[in-house]
Amino acid sequence: MGNHVQLAALDSIVDKPRARVICLGNEKGGSGKSTTAMHIAIALMTMGKSVGALDLDSRQKSLARYVENRTRWVRQTGQIIPMPDVRVIEQSTADSRTEARDEERLWFETAFNELCEKYDFVIIDSPGADTHLSHLGHASADTIITPMNDSFVDLDLLAKVDPESFEITGPSLYSEMIWESRKRRALTDRVSIDWVLMRNRLASLDAKNKRRVGEVLEKLAPRTGFRIAPGFGERVIYRELFPSGLTLLDIMDADTRISMTMSHVAARQELRDLMVTLNLPGLESASASF
Repeated sequence: MGNHVQLAALDSIVDKPRARVICLGNEKGGSGKSTTAMHIAIALMTMGKSVGALDLDSRQKSLARYVENRTRWVRQTGQIIPMPDVRVIEQSTADSRTEARDEERLWFETAFNELCEKYDFVIIDSPGADTHLSHLGHASADTIITPMNDSFVDLDLLAKVDPESFEITGPSLYSEMIWESRKRRALTDRVSIDWVLMRNRLASLDAKNKRRVGEVLEKLAPRTGFRIAPGFGERVIYRELFPSGLTLLDIMDADTRISMTMSHVAARQELRDLMVTLNLPGLESASASF
């Protein structure tokens, strides 16, 4: 019922603008949404596209902090590297739930429309919780990317699984929310939202748990309507880059004084594979240079 009430308020979202909108969504924290969002943003800019972004988690501000770190690194080094335009949407503190949603909707739409007018792509980093802003972000997307740690704990976000047989017994609330978002967009805007599940922090070893998660996802994909994309491995480099605001692409393209290793090369290939799988429009001629 709650999902229907929130989604009913989305009918007046503006007509689809020129920008392609990518929403990073997962109602659990620590899945790598902000890291993925930043790497996709810099990959797109490396391909010659302009990028704006919305950070809908005004408490954590992980994406905004990533860009702040990047800005500080630029000031300290004097180097020029791609810089996405990130706006933070605050969560309303209004006492009335209706008033709070109206405020959040106004703030979201204002920033969203401005970015869509200015940039080729708009990336939305949604909070790791079920919030009104998260619903607005998902319902505005052309592509939804759900990074998921490779475990049954995170798989519970997508579906209920029998602990003994590992058979799927039903969808989760998050899957139902995306289903409602996709249905409403199809009815109102005739837009088909592409939902991509990104298996993240994959272990290098072929563990039994890894295989079982993969088997369940293969069964779930046609029933829930998502595509499975290769994600990022469990690599220290992703955590080490955050304090400087850098990405894998910056290591080779700027004087970062970070020595390239085989792990960095493999990680860059992971990013390349992800971008190929996303199959975003307008990148056909640029993909070879990435």
